[in-house]
Amino acid sequence: MKVVVDDKIPYIREAIEKIADEVVFLPGKDFTPQVVNDADALIIRTRTHCNEALLKDSKVQFIATATIGYDHIDTAYLKQKGIAWTNCPGCNAASVGQYLRSTLLLLKREKNLDLTTCTLGIVGVGHVGKEVLKVAEELGIRTLLCDPPRALAEGEEGFVSLQQIAQQCNVITFHTPLTKEGEHATYHLADSHFFASLQQKPYLINSSRGEVVDNQALLQALEQGQIADAIIDVWENEPQLLLPLLYKVYIGTPHIAGYSADGKANATRMSLQALCRHFGKNVEFTITPPPLPADFQPSSEKEVLALQLYNPQNDSNLLKLHPEKFEELRGNYPLRREFCTQ
Repeated sequence: MKVVVDDKIPYIREAIEKIADEVVFLPGKDFTPQVVNDADALIIRTRTHCNEALLKDSKVQFIATATIGYDHIDTAYLKQKGIAWTNCPGCNAASVGQYLRSTLLLLKREKNLDLTTCTLGIVGVGHVGKEVLKVAEELGIRTLLCDPPRALAEGEEGFVSLQQIAQQCNVITFHTPLTKEGEHATYHLADSHFFASLQQKPYLINSSRGEVVDNQALLQALEQGQIADAIIDVWENEPQLLLPLLYKVYIGTPHIAGYSADGKANATRMSLQALCRHFGKNVEFTITPPPLPADFQPSSEKEVLALQLYNPQNDSNLLKLHPEKFEELRGNYPLRREFCTQ
């Protein structure tokens, strides 16, 4: 069995070499029809677009994306060709929860946001949104939940409309997949009309998909004072950012909200387990992220410890200094643990 693997997927080399007969590691952008032609499986990230242009006449029968999102996979084409695929739902939910926790604590510390009196609107309440809800509850923040597909399937109790989010929330955070069709399409969910409807001048956070928020409309909303500020981890047209927006937002990071070592390890483990299931392999392997540096001195104060473990301003400062290194900052992301292992 031959497998082509994105070389930025961590903690995978030793394990996959126990599973596959031949493994080729390449940058995600270097997956070509020639490279994948005789491969049995691919393990990818979002930078590899799996469609007819890549897969036509290839031997590929299985694709695992070590990500939650899968809008880079042409699922209709794969179904037509009988190619199985899987993503990793929930793999980095706790990591994004950590990103939100640190962001909210920074808003409290630096922007004087009163977490005990503000209302947080969570748009999209799947694996990640539920984790963000847990964080909000731990911090004592009132929440409103908006998830039209869940409300339709489960009943409206406990959910509110996007209009209610716009009317009542002091912080709004997006955790939806990217969809462009259907009644509940999320493409440009936050557009100029949405920003015009805001009544609380909220902080806006997007760590879902770049196109969920219209970046030009967001820049205009910042310039016109329709929102207090923005925290943006995902961008339209990555890695080509709208630079005036990057420099305008409070925190701008290179699509790394889910990039804790723990979240990455989960995604790698889930991808390899799916690979083994598909090919009927019974192989034991362990995926374990490295511990924190030995000299890490954790604080006994919870809020201080949270920002010791992860402060998104560090990532934001680096990206604003070197926006041209978006992919490099993302691909060579430093060790970040979700909790203290000492």
